[in-house]
Amino acid sequence: MLDGPTQARDLRATAANKALIRAFIDDVLVNGRMDKLGGYFDGDHYLQHNPQVGDGLSGLGTALEAMAEQGSFMKYDRIHTILGEGDFVLGVSEGSLGGTHTAYYDLFRVENSKIAEHWDVIEPILARDQWKNTNGKFQFCPPTATIDEDLP
Repeated sequence: MLDGPTQARDLRATAANKALIRAFIDDVLVNGRMDKLGGYFDGDHYLQHNPQVGDGLSGLGTALEAMAEQGSFMKYDRIHTILGEGDFVLGVSEGSLGGTHTAYYDLFRVENSKIAEHWDVIEPILARDQWKNTNGKFQFCPPTATIDEDLP
């Protein structure tokens, strides 16, 4: 998951790109509005950098179906924050994967107002008594972050 562009471009589009990703996560990942999925992508022109998911909407659909067949349902419950610069936007969310409390860090690259690429880190959230420190997965997130807020 180390390939792909690394320089943010189109800095003027930052707010619009953050709004797009917030809407995508809310519509599709939190609320399961799969009928809206296609509107966020330029057809099958989508690069997925998670090695367990194929490129394009077809690859994403196949992966989600396979997970469901295995009983490993992916659910997003809450968006903690959306951070971005230009065409790169990071969504930090919380939910569950196969019944395990999970943190989702999804990095997207937006091109022409559509999701063009995706990288992710998916980590289980341990019970508080198993934490090695008092920092949580979302310690840095302001509790009421909006799409126009940026952290120092």
